[in-house]
Amino acid sequence: MTRRDLQNEMKKQGRPWCIGKGFDEAAPIGPIHAKSHTGEINSGRITLKVNGQVRQDSDISKLIWNVAETIEHLSAAWTLQPGDLIFTGTPEGVAAVGPGDVMEGSIEGLGALRVAVR
Repeated sequence: MTRRDLQNEMKKQGRPWCIGKGFDEAAPIGPIHAKSHTGEINSGRITLKVNGQVRQDSDISKLIWNVAETIEHLSAAWTLQPGDLIFTGTPEGVAAVGPGDVMEGSIEGLGALRVAVR
């Protein structure tokens, strides 16, 4: 999630945009799956529906760096530990949501997460 109002204000001030990403309840997540149970995930449909309408629909294989490359690049800068979360960008179709909207995100083989915007 991104609070565009906060992000845009930080841009105007020449400050880091992270405040627009790191607000309370900004990153709902579903169950964490161990690689030993899923195997390597290099492809799989990733979708987001808002109020039942498809908003984003793509495949993990379209990431700029695959999952292993992402971990490799990030681990060069930070010590990664089991349970750490890595957030990448999202597929095309980003748009605003508002109070009352219901979002359902899914990744093929991992299940879905349903969130109501308050």
